[in-house]
Amino acid sequence: MKELKHLNKYFFKYKYPLLTGLIITVLAQLLALQIPKIISSSLNIVEKYQLNEVSDLASVKKTLFYNILLIIGATLLSGFLTFLKRQKIIVTSRLIEFDMKNEIFNHYQKLSLNFYKNNRTGDLMNRISEDVSKVRIYFGPAIMYTINMIVLFFIGFIQMIQIAPKLTLYVFIPFPILSISIFLLSREINRKTKITQQYLSKLTTYSQEFFSAIDVVKSYSIEKIITKNFDTLANETKNKNLDLTTTQAFFFPLMILLIGISNILVIYIGGKQYIAGEIKIGVIASFIIYINLLTWPVTLIGWVTSMVQQAEASQKRINQFLKQTPEIQSKINSKQTEINGNIEFKNVSLTYKDSNITALKNINFSVKKGQTLAILGKTGSGKSSIVNLISRLYDCSDGTIFIDDIPIKDYNLNSIRNKIGFVPQEPFLFSDTIENNIKFGKEDATKDEIIEACKNTAIHNNIITFKNKYNTILGERGVTLSGGQKQRISIARAIIKNPKILIFDDCLSAVDTKTEEQILSNLHKISKDKTTFIISHRVSSVKNADKIIVLDKGKIIQQGTHNELLTVNGYYKYLYEQQLSKK
Repeated sequence: MKELKHLNKYFFKYKYPLLTGLIITVLAQLLALQIPKIISSSLNIVEKYQLNEVSDLASVKKTLFYNILLIIGATLLSGFLTFLKRQKIIVTSRLIEFDMKNEIFNHYQKLSLNFYKNNRTGDLMNRISEDVSKVRIYFGPAIMYTINMIVLFFIGFIQMIQIAPKLTLYVFIPFPILSISIFLLSREINRKTKITQQYLSKLTTYSQEFFSAIDVVKSYSIEKIITKNFDTLANETKNKNLDLTTTQAFFFPLMILLIGISNILVIYIGGKQYIAGEIKIGVIASFIIYINLLTWPVTLIGWVTSMVQQAEASQKRINQFLKQTPEIQSKINSKQTEINGNIEFKNVSLTYKDSNITALKNINFSVKKGQTLAILGKTGSGKSSIVNLISRLYDCSDGTIFIDDIPIKDYNLNSIRNKIGFVPQEPFLFSDTIENNIKFGKEDATKDEIIEACKNTAIHNNIITFKNKYNTILGERGVTLSGGQKQRISIARAIIKNPKILIFDDCLSAVDTKTEEQILSNLHKISKDKTTFIISHRVSSVKNADKIIVLDKGKIIQQGTHNELLTVNGYYKYLYEQQLSKK
């Protein structure tokens, strides 16, 4: 159970409701354990009357009636306390589940991009859903039934041994066998649970990737292949689950058998003792009731053990990710600092750790507040790597990046990213309204601000033609929009933030030239006091920039203004002439 140590903080946080539930559980079981004693007392009185040891029939009836009322009262009160117990323990387990999911989700957000490159989305989802659900059972049913078991078993055992020590010892003969069986089965359950959860993660990942790429699947007409692969994986997952279930299924038959043997021993040994005059008839009746009362908690030994083993296996999977530390972190003493937007790269190089590819080599340039820097280059030349370094999605391998003459690593991460409006190469829109998607840039944006941002990105006229206008619900990843519409909404989301630094990573590739010119003209006005980075394959997108740098294989091969670069034979002039001839 070492992996479950991580959960001790939740026990401390919710100690009062859990302790209250513990006390209520003990009281409920103490009441339930009074019933065998009352029944034993009732039968003993009847036996005494039959043997003429008691002659007053009215007194016997009165005692029996009183005992019946006690049984009914104890049963009702025990039931009410059981309800309160579930309210305290089970409800608390749901609160802990809520806290755990938030903890994992918040940790996911802190982890660096390399983590997401190395782990699949389906596996991340499975750990925050299925694995957390199994751990939740450890806090709820497992705790509740363990308390039930301990109270019923030990107090019941004490009461039984006080009544008939010899008979009690005979009754508990099967229990060592039960303990050994539980130990062996628990070990197997733990091993098979880990395998089952791994296969479930694979199945979730495969399903998630299929739905995300449904357009590719349909366009290539590979539904049969996808279905075949899914069936194979689903069958493997099913077989692992069945294997686990088969192992778990041994618990209940084994326990019922052992408890049945205990009942036979009560009747046989107890009957012999009764005939010999060693015990009274009420003892046998009470022992049968005790055995049946203990049937459920003893049976629960297996169930609880199974739940704890599954929780331990799931928590181990959760801990694997919780122990991951973000590669990109703020310094301990870093503070929220105002940013103006002066940026300088000094001898900056970047090698990606996961692929060992050197994306940038000895990059040097500077951009002042209010200036626009354009970056051109072939695919894989390192253009996106530069803007990823500015927003600290990665840290450079060598050299230093300065913002306002302060090394970027000395800033608080939130200080940097809150001042950046970033439009990625592949814009991502959430399955929400257009208005709410734009509000991701500025949560408290007014309707007028949203409309103004959309007018500046030439998307407003498209939106008002939709049936629900700005309240139109977009499909997952904005699937209901065209590529150009998604790009323009993403740009609106960035500029409504009114950041100090604007980054446009080839985000106009899906719009026509006329719309591009309109957007660039509006952006030129918006970015007057902002530091702007434009990455593009089109000369038309970058010609008005204050400075243009051309990358090739991670190195700067040209830099200057549009007019300066046209006077030099090189990639920029070549690209300009090529694109000019296509018009």
